[in-house]
Amino acid sequence: QVQLVESGGGLAQAGGSVTLSCAISATIGSPVAMGWYRQAPGKEREVVARISASGALTDYGDSAKGRFTITRNNAKNRLYLQITSLKPEDTAVYYCNLGRGSSMSTLPGDFWGQGTQVTVSA
Repeated sequence: QVQLVESGGGLAQAGGSVTLSCAISATIGSPVAMGWYRQAPGKEREVVARISASGALTDYGDSAKGRFTITRNNAKNRLYLQITSLKPEDTAVYYCNLGRGSSMSTLPGDFWGQGTQVTVSA
């Protein structure tokens, strides 16, 4: 059974930065594409960033361009999301997701983490 465990969230001040981490708890064979999504109170879940299996390709949701960076370490089975210049509107639960294959087009897949809360104060 694959489990995704996010960490790194918490309370942060506007203008600061935070790095989220997602650990994959089981061996999944070949790496697959992964992504970060977020859900703010009263809003639908939205894509934040996606990364291909190799890490060579990335793309970002419109709200994440410029301040968000997605990276991965396949040797450690970890996915990361760095957010800089935090804004109150970044407040949300952030989830990582495992794709069904190597391409970002396979996202979102069936496996989600439990989420990590990021709260940004003005």
